[in-house]
Amino acid sequence: MEKIIKFSNAATHFYFDSSIKQLSKIADKKSLVIITDENIFKAHTAKFKGCNVIALKPGEAYKVQATVDEVIDTLIKMEADRKTVLVGVGGGVITDLTGYIASVYMRGLRFGFVPTSILALVDASIGGKNGIDVDRYKNLVGVIRQPSFILHDISLLQSLPQSEWENGFAEIIKHACIKDAAMFRQLQKESITSYQEDSRKLSDLIRRNALIKTRVVQKDEFEKGERRLLNLGHTLGHALEKEYELMHGQAVAIGTTYACHISEKITGFAQTEDVVALLEQYHLPTYASFNKQKVFNSLKMDKKREQKEMNFVLLDKIGKGVVKAIPMKQLEKIISRL
Repeated sequence: MEKIIKFSNAATHFYFDSSIKQLSKIADKKSLVIITDENIFKAHTAKFKGCNVIALKPGEAYKVQATVDEVIDTLIKMEADRKTVLVGVGGGVITDLTGYIASVYMRGLRFGFVPTSILALVDASIGGKNGIDVDRYKNLVGVIRQPSFILHDISLLQSLPQSEWENGFAEIIKHACIKDAAMFRQLQKESITSYQEDSRKLSDLIRRNALIKTRVVQKDEFEKGERRLLNLGHTLGHALEKEYELMHGQAVAIGTTYACHISEKITGFAQTEDVVALLEQYHLPTYASFNKQKVFNSLKMDKKREQKEMNFVLLDKIGKGVVKAIPMKQLEKIISRL
């Protein structure tokens, strides 16, 4: 199933329920360069047969400028030119790196993604944000540029560790909290196992989430307003992720838990228990002890801060997220009391 989504100055072709074999129909095989990681390459070697492949070391620790330089060196050796199409086959780290490299090499190559994790399928591959980490600051350097295509091949999830399934469901629950109360209720009736055992149910859920994020991005591609809602749980989450080396979904789940408590104080949100119960149902962490001052100091470098205020995503009710500018002094007090 193909769906074309138009953005301000580009269009992304979504190929839902597709197969990686379809890549040869999207672009000439000779011009394709696949960027993936060693784990995915080993798990699906047969699927990469006859392709130009750059396999990187896996993990967030490699989402840095040194990796970008290494890939660019390889592209030069491959004599990659402006007709080359880069394809990121992997999770959020690979899609981020691929989009960023494609945006800067020769001032811009065509690129697309084949996401191989729940997190990448419903979140990281969508919206055109491509970036790298600098020191302990996540995604501090990057660009907003839309991929020309995103192809979903659910069979690639077969090699996904259980922890990565849980990691991705943090973003699905986040989407339900900010935009889709009906999906929140559906998730309450299901479990990770029920989605793993029913590929049709899983495909429908992934497509629904991909379209939630896509519609938000269409309205606000460059994050001036509505798109900020997608950061529920991420402000505190990113700070925790870097300080404590958590998985992204774990950090977002903890961040969402505390965003609910901050919402109670600021918007009168009254469904914290429901959100916490759902996160726990999908085996995600909720409450954690952490060094409040250390995390607040890290949070001060967050891109959502504007001078003396932080644009913080809160909940009015399940299915309705809101963005509130919280003065940094007030935020520091709130965090110290969590």
